[in-house]
Amino acid sequence: MRSDSLWGEIYGAHRRALIAYAERIAGNRAEAEDVVQDAWLHLRQALDRDRLRDPVPYLYRIVRNLAIDGRRRAGRQARHVADEAAADLTEIADDAPSPDVVVSAQVELRCVERALASLPERQRIAIEMYRLGDFKLREIAERLNISVSLAHLLIVKGLAECHRLCRPNDLAGDGR
Repeated sequence: MRSDSLWGEIYGAHRRALIAYAERIAGNRAEAEDVVQDAWLHLRQALDRDRLRDPVPYLYRIVRNLAIDGRRRAGRQARHVADEAAADLTEIADDAPSPDVVVSAQVELRCVERALASLPERQRIAIEMYRLGDFKLREIAERLNISVSLAHLLIVKGLAECHRLCRPNDLAGDGR
């Protein structure tokens, strides 16, 4: 059986070179240091069994094999994480509306535009101010020089007419 001093001498003489060697294979220093430490454990077991004539080449072979195994394991883990991330992305709902929803909204918008265009000017302006401009009834009445109740009536009747002209059955047609 070889002595502990031989193990200490081998460790002291080759540790830095082995870490540099492992780092080139493993890709990072922390992993290389772990590999060298594991390799020393393997070497220690072999030395205890007294099976080695020349432990240094054996040690480099162990470092190489462990570093390659670590690199492969890291690659598999990275692929696994990437696959999971890709699977998670496919499960995320797309915020964009579907093409049929877009087409339907465009048809509806054209219908509403035609319906608004068919209304008397004052009524159309009152609806646009209320729905698009976020004006209050009092502000609409002041701008159009009418009473608040008349502004309300114009908006209610105008919206009812727009709804009538753009019923779901009529969206695909000309809106009338």
